[in-house]
Amino acid sequence: MLNRDQFSYSFQEISRRRFLSHTGIGCGSVALTAMLQREGIASETSAGKGDVPGGRPHFPPKIKNVIWLFMIGGTSHLESFDPKPELTRLAGTSIPKEILESPYATKNLRRVVASQETKRTKIYPLQVGYKKHGESGIEVSDWWPHLCSCIDDMAIVRSMWTTDDNHGAQLQFHTGRHRLEGFFPTIGSWVHYGLGSLNDNLPQFVVLGQPLADCCGGSEGHRANYLGPQHDGVRLAVDPQNPLPFASPGREVFREEQSKEFKLLGELNRLTSQAYPHDKVVEARIKSYELAFRMQTSVPGVVDYRKETAAIQNLYGINQKQTRSFGEQLLVTRRLVEQGVRFVQVYHGSNGGAGGWDQHGNLKAQHSKNCAAVDLPIAGLIKDLKQRGLLDETLIVWATEFGRSPGSQGTNGRDHHPFGFSVWLAGGGIKGGVVHGATDDFGFHAIENRHYVTDIHATLMQQLGLDPHRLVVPGRQRLEIDFGHPIKEIIS
Repeated sequence: MLNRDQFSYSFQEISRRRFLSHTGIGCGSVALTAMLQREGIASETSAGKGDVPGGRPHFPPKIKNVIWLFMIGGTSHLESFDPKPELTRLAGTSIPKEILESPYATKNLRRVVASQETKRTKIYPLQVGYKKHGESGIEVSDWWPHLCSCIDDMAIVRSMWTTDDNHGAQLQFHTGRHRLEGFFPTIGSWVHYGLGSLNDNLPQFVVLGQPLADCCGGSEGHRANYLGPQHDGVRLAVDPQNPLPFASPGREVFREEQSKEFKLLGELNRLTSQAYPHDKVVEARIKSYELAFRMQTSVPGVVDYRKETAAIQNLYGINQKQTRSFGEQLLVTRRLVEQGVRFVQVYHGSNGGAGGWDQHGNLKAQHSKNCAAVDLPIAGLIKDLKQRGLLDETLIVWATEFGRSPGSQGTNGRDHHPFGFSVWLAGGGIKGGVVHGATDDFGFHAIENRHYVTDIHATLMQQLGLDPHRLVVPGRQRLEIDFGHPIKEIIS
C-alpha cells in the first residue's frame, strides 16, 4: 500500500485524464460521465465549470416524470390524429393554388429539398378510415384502435410546424435547432441539468430502443452537448442479463473482484481528496464510480419485467409477436418511472436510415404495420400508469419529426411534411379529451394556434417546475425560439 507521500508524488507524475481513465473499474467512460447527476462536473470542457442548478424546481411542479415516445421517420398526421375527408373526396385532383400559396408556405422553412411544397400536388386519398371516439368525440384513424380507448386522457395538438424538410428534423425536435446550425442540448438533457435525482441508484435520463441513425443526428438525439456529458441520456437494453451494455464490467470480471477493486479505489479516493481537496472534477468523477457500482446492482432488477403478472404483460402486448418488442420497452419504462427515473426517452422505427415511418411508397402497408406494433403497448402504458395512480405525476409525450404530405409521391406514398402535423400529450396536469390547433382542410398548413417544436419542450418544463430562461449557461447564447412557450390551453 502506498503511503500518502508516495501516492501524492505518484499522482503528480500522471495527468488527471490518465488517472481517471485507469480507474474505470470496467465501467464504460460514456456511461460514467452520464452518471454524474448531482456533482454537475464531468470534464474540463463541461459548461459552467460545475456552476449548475441546485437540483430544485423554480416553482412548484405538477409532475415528477416524463415519458418521451418518438416515432422515427415522420408519422402521417393524416392517417393518425388529423384525418381529412377532403383528401378522399378530391383524390387525384390538384391541391388548390391558394393552399400552395398560403402565407405559411415558406415562412420559417429552411429547405433541404427545394420547392418541396409544389412537387407533390396531386391529392392522395386517406389510406384508412376514421371515427369519433370517447366522450370527447375526437376523430382518430382506425389504425389506432387501442389508443382510441384512451382518447379522453389525451390532448391532441394538430398545429405543429418545424423548419427542416428532411430528417434532420428528428434532431431538431429534440434540440429545437436546425441541424445546419450545429449540435445543441436535447430536451431530456435540459431536464436532467435542471433537476436533482429521484433515485440515486438509477440514471435520471434513460434511453430505450435503437436511437436515431447517424444520418439524422445519431446519439446527438439524446446528448447534452455543451451542458456536459454527465447530462447525456444513458442507454439501457431490455435485457436483465446485460441491461447496461455500456457500463458493465465485462463477463470476465467477477462481482467479488470488482467489489475489492472498488474498496481499493475508495482508499485511493481518501488520499486523493486530501492531496487535492479543491479539485471538483476529480471529486465528482470518483463519486461516479460508486454510483456506477450501485447501478450495476439496481438496474437489472428494474429492467426485469418478467416479475410482472401475465395480465400486466398482456396489457402491453408482450404475448403477441408484433407488439412484443415495443411492449417490453414500455413496460420497462413504467418500471423505471415507478422507481424514480425522471426522463425516459423511447425510440421506435430506427432502421439505420431515415426511419421506419418514412413512407414515400407503400404507405398503407407500412404505416398499418407500424401502428399495429405501437398502438397496444402505448395504450397499455397509459392504462397501467392510470390504474397505479402514476399518470397524474407522469407526462407522456408522443411525437414524430414531421407529418406526411397530402399530395402523392409516386403511386402510393407521401413525402415529408414540415408545414403542419400532430403530436399528443397525456397525464401530468394535461387536459384530456381536447384538440388544440388546426391545419387547413387538406392538412397542409398549421393555420390555428401554430406551435414550433420547442413549445412542447416548454410545456413539459412548465409541468416540471422549470423556467428554461433560468437554465441559460453563461457564455452560451440561446435564441428566443429555443425556449418555446407552454401550450397553456392544454394545461389543466
